[in-house]
Amino acid sequence: MEKATFGNGCFWCTEAVFQDLNGVEKVVSGYAGGHVENPTYKQVCAGTTGHAEVLQITYDPEIISYQELLEVFWNTHDPTTLNRQGNDVGTQYRSVVFYHNEEQRQLAEKYKQQLEESGTFKDPIVTLIEPLPEFYPAEDYHQNYFKTHGHEPYCSFVIRPKVDKFRKSFSDKIKSS
Repeated sequence: MEKATFGNGCFWCTEAVFQDLNGVEKVVSGYAGGHVENPTYKQVCAGTTGHAEVLQITYDPEIISYQELLEVFWNTHDPTTLNRQGNDVGTQYRSVVFYHNEEQRQLAEKYKQQLEESGTFKDPIVTLIEPLPEFYPAEDYHQNYFKTHGHEPYCSFVIRPKVDKFRKSFSDKIKSS
C-alpha cells in the first residue's frame, strides 16, 4: 500500500469522491501544511494555522496508480482559484498536492505542466506542489462524512452533485457495489 495526500477544497466533498475509487483502501480527512501541531477544525477554519483541509489516501498501486489519483484530483476541483473552492474561501481550501516522495513530486509537476500547456483551464493553475510536512487526522465526526450525513442539506446540495459528476466521468474506476 502507498499513500497520497491532496488538498482540493472541503474534505467532506473530496473524501466522498476518493472513497469510491477501485484500489483505494482508506481515505482519512485531515490537515497539513501549517504551523500548529494537532490543530482542531475550529482552528483550521479560522484560517490562522496555515493548514489546508486534506485527504490522506491509502491505495493499492497494483490496482490504481498515483497518476490515476492525480487525474481524479485535477478533474474534481478548480485548480485555478486561489484559496477557494466554490463558496469555501480561505487558505485552508487551497489546491495542493503534498507529495510523499520524489517520484510523486515529479508526477504531480509533470501532470500540472501538461494541463497548463493543453489549455484545459482558461486561467493559470495555482495548485501548490509541496513535500508533506506532517499530517494530522481530523476529528472523528469528519471521517466518512458524506456516507454518514448524506441526508443533510449541505450534502444533498453541495456534495451529491460533485459525487454524481465524478461517478459519471470516472465510471470505469469506481468500486463495484
